[in-house]
Formats: sequence, C-alpha cells, structure tokens
Amino acid sequence: MSELIKNQKKDDEITNEDYADLIEKYQFNTKELSPGKLLKGKVIKITSAHVLVDVGFKSEGIIPIEDFIDHQDPKNLQPGDDVEAVLEKSNLREGYLILSKKKAVAIKALNNLEKAYQHNNWIVGKITAKIKNGYNVNVGIMAFLPDSHADMKVVKDSDKLIGNLYKFKVIKFDRKTENAVLSRKLYLKDEREKKKRRVFDQLSSGKKVKGRVKSLTNFGAFIDLGGIEGLLHISDISWGKIKHPSEIFESGQEIEAIVLGFDEKEEKISLGYKQLSSDPWEDIEGRYVAGQKVAGKVVSLTDFGAFVELEPGVEGLVHVSDLSWSRKPVHPKKVLSPGEDVTVTILAINPSTKRISLGLKQITPHPLESFRQTYSPGSRVKGTITNITDFGVFIEVEKGIEGLIHISDMSWKKIKHPSDLLKVGEEAEAIILNIDVEKQKLSLGIKQLEGDIWEDFFTRQKVGDIVKVRIVRLANFGVFVEITPGIEGVVFLSELDDHKIDNPADIFKVGEEKLAKILKLNQEEKKISLSFRQAQMEVQKLEYQKYVQSQNDRLTLGDLMKDKLKNLEIPKKKTKKTTKKKEEKDDKS
Repeated sequence: MSELIKNQKKDDEITNEDYADLIEKYQFNTKELSPGKLLKGKVIKITSAHVLVDVGFKSEGIIPIEDFIDHQDPKNLQPGDDVEAVLEKSNLREGYLILSKKKAVAIKALNNLEKAYQHNNWIVGKITAKIKNGYNVNVGIMAFLPDSHADMKVVKDSDKLIGNLYKFKVIKFDRKTENAVLSRKLYLKDEREKKKRRVFDQLSSGKKVKGRVKSLTNFGAFIDLGGIEGLLHISDISWGKIKHPSEIFESGQEIEAIVLGFDEKEEKISLGYKQLSSDPWEDIEGRYVAGQKVAGKVVSLTDFGAFVELEPGVEGLVHVSDLSWSRKPVHPKKVLSPGEDVTVTILAINPSTKRISLGLKQITPHPLESFRQTYSPGSRVKGTITNITDFGVFIEVEKGIEGLIHISDMSWKKIKHPSDLLKVGEEAEAIILNIDVEKQKLSLGIKQLEGDIWEDFFTRQKVGDIVKVRIVRLANFGVFVEITPGIEGVVFLSELDDHKIDNPADIFKVGEEKLAKILKLNQEEKKISLSFRQAQMEVQKLEYQKYVQSQNDRLTLGDLMKDKLKNLEIPKKKTKKTTKKKEEKDDKS
C-alpha cells in the first residue's frame, strides 16, 4: 500500500464516536465524486510508486506512477503541476481517492477526436510503430494511420516517422469502439493550400521578397517563401558566370530576391537575385574603350581562348590568336592559369551581344618592333627552319620571331617544293627583304645571298647576242627557254622558224637545246624576248663568211651555198596528211 496508508494511525478497534467523527470529517458529495468523473488537481507529492494530487476535496487523490509513463516523463513532474484524472473509486476508511491518469487521457483524446472529426480540425499525435498497411499513432488512445496518408509523397523510410509528433486530420471515428483513422497527408495539403494562398496573395512582379535557401542544385536554388518555394535559376543569381549556386549561397541562408514572374495555378515562382543590382553592361562603353589597358582575373580557359573578368558580371575573351606574338597557336593553359591576375588590352566592345574582345600580346610591343631597331632590309640573319609549306619555309631568327622565305626567294633556279632545298630543324642563313611591323611579317630570302643574277645578266648581255638556251615550257603562243639558271625568256611563234608553226608542241620538245638571238631586254620587268629564226640566220651568215674566206676563188657563190645548205637541218612542219598517215601506220602495227 501507499505511504499514506503506512503513516495513517492504526487502531485495532474504532469506537462509535470515532467513526462518527471520521464520517463528519470526510463528508463527500456523492454526485461530485461518482466513479468516472474527470477531476482536475495539482501535484502535492511524487513518490516512486504514486503521485499525490490535491483535487479540491478533503481527501487527496492518488495516481499510480505508471499512468504517466506513456504520456509524460514522471521525472519532469513537479509539485504544483496541474493534472487531470478520472475517479475510479474512493476509500473512505483510508482517506484517499483512487484516480486514473490513463482514463483521463483517453476521455480527453476521444473528445478531441470527436471534435476534430466533426469540425474538420487537426489533432497532435506521436507515431509509435509501423504495422501492416500503416502505423500506430498515440493521440491519447491508439489510432491508425494508413500508409497512403502518412505523407504527401510515398514514404521510403518509415523509421524516420516513428517517435515523432505530427498533426493529423481525422478521416474516420467511432466513439463507441474507440476507433479512429488519421491522415497526415490531408493535414499537409490543407496547410500547403493556406500557405499558398497567403504567399501568392502578396506576390507581384518586381516585388522584393525575403526567403530562406531551402536547397541548392546545379541549375539553381530553391527559396522557401513561407511554405511555398520559388526557383532562383543559376542564370539569375549573378551578372557574372558561376559554376554552382553554392559559390554564392548556402542552405538555410536568409536572402532577399525579386519576383520575376509567377503562376499560381502551376505553383511556380521565378526569382532573381542579380536584378537587385543594375546590369553592368548598360553603360559599358562609358567605362571601357578600345585600346585601353585594364586589369582582370582569369576565370576559365578553353581551347579557343581565355575568359577574363574585368569586374563582376563583365567578362571578355582573349582569343588564342591574341595570347602570344608567336606565329604558332599556343594553348591558353600554357600561358595563363584560372584565378591569375592579368593586364589586357581592350580590342573591341559589343554591348548588344555583351562581348568584349581582349588581347594579351598587345600589352607588349611586337617583337618585330624591337627587331627592326637592330636589323634592316639587306641584313644577314641566321635561324632554324621551323615549318615547311608549299609556298615556302618559316625560319625562327630570334625567340618569338619567325620570317618567311617564299619559294620564289629560295633559289634563282626553279624548284618544285621548298623541301627540295631545306629540312625542318636545319640552320639556314638568309637576307632580310622586308620588315612589316603593322602586318607582322618578316620577309627573308636565300637566293639573294648569291647576288642579283638578273642585274648581272643585264650587265653582261645586250640585244643581238646569240645565246645557247634550253626549252623549259611549251605554250600556244611560243616556248619558254632557260638562258642561264634562274634566267628565262620567251620565243614567240613568229620567231620560232621561217616556216609558219601553229603548235610548238608539234616541232619542239622540253629539254631541247638551241641557239637563240636576244631581241628585247626589259630590265625593270625582267623580261627577255628571243628568236630561234634570226639566230639561225645569223649562224648561216657567219658560217658563210668563214667558208668564203677559206675556199678557192674558183668556187662560185652557188657552189658555196649548195654545199653549206646540205649540212643545215631545216625543221619540217608536220602536215595533217603526214600525221594521218602516221596514225594509220600505228594502227596497222
């Protein structure tokens, strides 16, 4: 029994007077203390087995300590705490009332369930266990929560719900059987609708709103505006480029944003953060001009160039061709690094497309500028062959300075390809022909090392000279001949022979050597006109004169000419008839 019973005075016998006094002392109203009545009281004392409660009558109530375990931690009870309990019975002889906290909780729970069910209200309960098709929920009595009503979404981990307090709607209730079916999903939907109406009623495009960062994704940040989330797309976070929203925000952070647009039916809200500040491109031309040198930071590298941030939201591109003065393209990663501070030159600005072209190499003078201060056309330089093309070779004469030796400046002789004379990696000497800093070109020549053979030729030769030539090309208007290596001239149709020749290919062959007479010399244009016909006549004339001097005077002129003409071979023109006979002969063979 309780300590009250142990401490009570025990007598072996009670007299009639004592019993009457006891009845008088503990006189109760039977209506007020009928079993099942819900009483309110205050905690007087807590023991290991009972809780003594003052319920406002002459006798205190006593509640078993285990009645509190399911609903309240007994350790948290303090004298003076309010408590409700149901009267189970009274013991007048021992002077105390036996109370039940459990029944009080159950009665109150039934009342709350009934009220919530009738008025579509909510109640609070704790999910205590996972059972078949649902959960047990303690709301003062055990109620049932179906799986389909546990959340607005399918619950993948039921353990996360167990042990937690939630609010529920009552969808079924029977007081007699004390059965109740709950729905957390309906409560959440109802609350969401309330929050939705409250949030959307306050929205308007361009309005500033405050919210908390709920989550971060690759494409943006979701902002909780009070139960309803808005999307802050990554493109609307910063005027500059960012790879992930976490560069600007962190989960749980409170921020201010601007409403860009919303659709209440679709429950979509678009937010902007960068719009809180002005677009840095609006007055870009007032802050930057072409040719200006500015400081920036490398933000990213690509195969085609480097992006440099000049200020938050303003980036420019240094194209790979503007990284270095070197003729060879250099990959940006070999010149710059992300995060590196650099000074660049503004080449062009296009506000409409929000593009700025930058140059890194333009910060320093072109190497040809300083090269020109040391060398001039006509100077000799040495270098290494770096590249060979169909039109010439490139030679590096100094670090970062390459010159072109055009195929026409490699040899006075005709060559088919530059690789016939030079190889990559070889050292070569050349003469500077021209330095063009504006066009960034250095022209070199190798054949000029030997001097100008044209100038030498025009000095040695004159009109009327007979020279030995070699046919190098045939054309419909004549033949091209090489007089000396590197010096060519032309023999037109009329000067090929005394006989008319329509097609030189019918008479002459490439590589054939003949004598020709120089008819014209154009030193300025380096053009030479020659004649086979007149050279032949000159030769005949000279031969005749020599013959006359060496022969007896008895010979007549006719005899001399006859003997001489026997030794001369006159080119015969191929006729169509002869050609046709030859073709017929070939066919027969």
